[in-house]
Amino acid sequence: MYTFSSKLKTFSFVLMILGAIGIGIGFMAAPKTIEDVEKLLADSHHGHEAAHVEKVAPHGADADAHNVADTVKINGAHAVDSTHAVVDTAHAAVTEAPANKDNHDAHAKADAHSHDDHKAHLEHVLHQLQNKPWAALYVACIFFMLISVGVLAFYAIQYAAQAGWSPILFRVMEGITAYLLPGSIIFFVLLVAAGMHWNHLFVWMNPDVVNPEHADFDKLIFQKKGWLNVVRFLVTAAIFLGVWNWVRFKFRQNSIAQDSAEDNAPYKKNFKLAAFFLVFFIVSESIMSWDWIMSFDPHWYSTLFGWYVFASFFVSGITVIAMITLYLKSKGYLEYVNTSHIHDLAKFMFGISIFWTYLWFSQFMLIWYSNIPEEVTYFVTRIEHYKLPFFGMLALNFIFPLLILINTDFKRLTWIVVMAGIVILFGHYIDFFNMIMPATVGDQWFIGIPEIGALMFFLGLFIFVVFSALTKAPLVPKGNPLIEESKHFHY
Repeated sequence: MYTFSSKLKTFSFVLMILGAIGIGIGFMAAPKTIEDVEKLLADSHHGHEAAHVEKVAPHGADADAHNVADTVKINGAHAVDSTHAVVDTAHAAVTEAPANKDNHDAHAKADAHSHDDHKAHLEHVLHQLQNKPWAALYVACIFFMLISVGVLAFYAIQYAAQAGWSPILFRVMEGITAYLLPGSIIFFVLLVAAGMHWNHLFVWMNPDVVNPEHADFDKLIFQKKGWLNVVRFLVTAAIFLGVWNWVRFKFRQNSIAQDSAEDNAPYKKNFKLAAFFLVFFIVSESIMSWDWIMSFDPHWYSTLFGWYVFASFFVSGITVIAMITLYLKSKGYLEYVNTSHIHDLAKFMFGISIFWTYLWFSQFMLIWYSNIPEEVTYFVTRIEHYKLPFFGMLALNFIFPLLILINTDFKRLTWIVVMAGIVILFGHYIDFFNMIMPATVGDQWFIGIPEIGALMFFLGLFIFVVFSALTKAPLVPKGNPLIEESKHFHY
């Protein structure tokens, strides 16, 4: 039986406490009103102007134009204060014109128009900055929850295929999937919070965009309201999360029962359950990716997106299996796990990384080459405002695994697999960051306290739940009919 070490348990609690503090700071630091945003813009603008004047002192009209066009910085993010240019241009036009009634009317209209534009800009920035801690929480929450879902799918594949190499790792997989329940509960709460308009993460949830009488009316979203509506969204999420958790519970129950069973009945139940789950998973995973990620950009869609998201969290789940297995092996557990098992896990890490790259390239190149405005905008936004995480993620998820794990011998070296695993997990966290942040916070992004805090909290919770679950049953499933083959697996 595995014993949860006090050091690891303490580490998990420290991560959760520090993460919760970081999340709290993120919410408290977010602006509450338009006035707060205006003050942030003004302070940042004046500070930027002062720094610029100190560096270069331009003169006359050129200086005014230069200062108006400066980019202001808000909490590490960038926003162009273009409304000042509108105001200055309007005032200049009125000043140079003759002083008559028409010009006074034009002056008033220009003031009103610029005021409305300025207010709309401030409201937009306010929503983005208020979304920032919510989006950071959402990214970390869905990432760790989907890791457990990916492991559950991998576990079901092993049962359905009647694989002989992997039963020695089943209890590790069961321990990881234990996180699905708490992860699902927290995630569903976040979905409900969005549905109750506690945040502005999903733009289609705003009732004004489907109201033909409102200025914010969006015809395309209106045409999709049969699918994009809060009731359908939450009911579908509840069904998917409920079925996934029920399947996980039955898998675990039958696995434990097989340890003391006199026949293979529990194993056969898991075989049938795996067949059912994999069919359900194919459908639910695609719809899940549309609802929980792609609908952040309701004007955009990709027929590859479901597979793309699956590849991302599937390889992350397999990577976590390998890393936890190596950790337990280093502590003297899982004595029957050998380099052949690790080699197979590393092959999956390599293979699915290449599969993910194929999907990424197929999605990106077809959209980029066709250059249809409704589609290419998705990538233009990310390349313009998320250049480092966008291309950095590609290097982490493709180039590094390709160069390191393509070597057969390297797949059997513990430190190589761990190093590659850390890079892969970080790279796919950035992948989820790229999928979610541009549509929720726009260019107001920055990996700061809320992002780091959310990552720490869910990592700590993940460690605590998974390793607590590993203590509940022997790490070697005794009654599995293929366990002896797995124990002596060599090639």
